[in-house]
Amino acid sequence: MTAAPFGTVLTAMVTPFHDDGSVDFDGVQKVARHLVDHGHDGLVVSGTTGESATTTKEEDGEILAAVRDAVGAEVKLVAGVGTNDTNTSIWLAQQASKVGADGILLVTPYYNKPGQRGVLHHFRQVMDAAELPVMLYDVPGRTGTQIAYDTYAELARDDRVVAIKDAVGDLPRGTRLQQLGYVVYSGDDVANLAWLAHGAVGFVSVAGHVVGDGLREMVDVFPSDPARAREVYAAMLPAIEAIMGAPNYGATTAKASMELIGVLPNRAVRSPLVPLDDDELADLRAGLAAAGVL
Repeated sequence: MTAAPFGTVLTAMVTPFHDDGSVDFDGVQKVARHLVDHGHDGLVVSGTTGESATTTKEEDGEILAAVRDAVGAEVKLVAGVGTNDTNTSIWLAQQASKVGADGILLVTPYYNKPGQRGVLHHFRQVMDAAELPVMLYDVPGRTGTQIAYDTYAELARDDRVVAIKDAVGDLPRGTRLQQLGYVVYSGDDVANLAWLAHGAVGFVSVAGHVVGDGLREMVDVFPSDPARAREVYAAMLPAIEAIMGAPNYGATTAKASMELIGVLPNRAVRSPLVPLDDDELADLRAGLAAAGVL
């Protein structure tokens, strides 16, 4: 296992849409290139921020192919394949392997809230289908199910599971997971600096759409100059809080940020999400301005 199997600075990139709701593939490639030009050595495609709940399986494959074409072979691509239907996740995992992903992001099945035996069964079936390294995504605030420590211990016997995107917020548990052999990525932008102090190798970000250069500097300087890393974190914090602190956050705030900095022509999302309203956009703009993004 490499120290950072999927790179150190990754963003779960948005999926741009035209005003009519169709996928804007030119926009997909523009976002991907923007991220790579601003500090990223990996990208997560069709994750939560990519609105994977409302894109089709076929669209996911086309989006992944467009990103690969845009960024080349050197950038690590992690394909989001997590759903609450194992057969669908298997299909997506096989597609990701064919298209050329470097790994898959596998979130705990949501809504149906399986027990831990069900979680294990789901993960193993998808892993068997993918034949790719796996990053598990633990985000009980969205899925309703947290991966138990004993489940992690069982999966640690399988060398295909190489990393965890942790959005649980339990930093001591993150240390224990590293002792099991896992590489941990911060899945919560507000906690990125704290996760570095607890051994994380990097981030799977949302705010990275606009603060990628800051994330790159922070992760690079932290081992030798943690004081400078704190300064960088503090400078980014207004943008991070504006993107992640809004009630209507995630794809909506990330896309609006992309619109504000001129990467995307709109902030269109698919229902049931709705674009930021004027007041929300003003708050976002103020946060980005305070962080020097605008």
